Amino acid sequence: MAASKDRVFSGARPTGRQHLGNYLGAIQNYVALQDQFQCIYCIVDLHALTTVETTVDLRTNVQEMALDWLAAGIRPEETIVFVQSNVPEVTELHTILSMVTSLGKLTDLPTFKEKARLQPHNINYGLVGYPVLMTADIVLYKAKWVPVGIDQAPHIEFAREVVRSFNHRYDTQTLLEPQMKSTEVPKVLGTDGVQKMSKSLDNHIELAATPGETVKRVMTMVTDPQRKLRSDPGNPDVCNVFSMHMVFSSTDEVSMIDLECRRAGIGCVDCKKLFAKNINAHLKPFRSRRNELQKDQDRVWDILRDGAKRASQIASQTMQEVRAAVGLP
Repeated sequence: MAASKDRVFSGARPTGRQHLGNYLGAIQNYVALQDQFQCIYCIVDLHALTTVETTVDLRTNVQEMALDWLAAGIRPEETIVFVQSNVPEVTELHTILSMVTSLGKLTDLPTFKEKARLQPHNINYGLVGYPVLMTADIVLYKAKWVPVGIDQAPHIEFAREVVRSFNHRYDTQTLLEPQMKSTEVPKVLGTDGVQKMSKSLDNHIELAATPGETVKRVMTMVTDPQRKLRSDPGNPDVCNVFSMHMVFSSTDEVSMIDLECRRAGIGCVDCKKLFAKNINAHLKPFRSRRNELQKDQDRVWDILRDGAKRASQIASQTMQEVRAAVGLP
């Protein structure tokens, strides 16, 4: 990685095979950022432990996510891709940063409140300290930028506050305050047209699905809820399928659908068939690359191990500076 470029860090929990929401919300941005920045992308398996009760599928989920990232265009020869727990310095930094973090601040964060609501019987220490570990993830690699949607702004500001507290307490400038790199993250609705696309809600379309599986999923998508008959005019402005056409279909096709739907010139079935055709065409190169990678799964783990080795070189230097600043022997 060229030393002249600013460094970007981002992490994602290992949720297995990725879907269209993951792709539009993060993965395509990960790929694009490589052209401008030094990129470090982490599969944060330790974070996953705060909400799961079993880790039976954890290794598989890590591998599936890595396959999707690499097939989408993450270039491991220049970008560091690794698994969080393979660089143990992050847990040491997490512990040190926890000493300068207010418990009240942690419990006030909206993400904690939401997680606590969803899992009231599993409010563990790790869940409360999640943002401190996230901060450690970022500052361990001295990343200048963190690409996130506006909804994550409180977490980036929290990370900046933790850095300021650390630097002030130990009279140092060892840790860098990360900057939020705001990204336009669309809210991708699931096939139900109501909820955000999610595997847990089973309303998702997997990137690695077969063309046939993709068609079946698309044909279940909810369109304009007010349109009852084929002869009824539709309203593309409230149609989830049309919103996807705007991403994956040509300008001419989008204009045609917009016009013909409003005057009942095209039905919802034909509209969905065209979308299924276009999304399968768009994902064909991705699926081809993924299939090739999947044939040599050792290569994927080699990439992750190499990424951890390169990440460790940065982490080791940072922790030497942190220990010196704190006064640890």
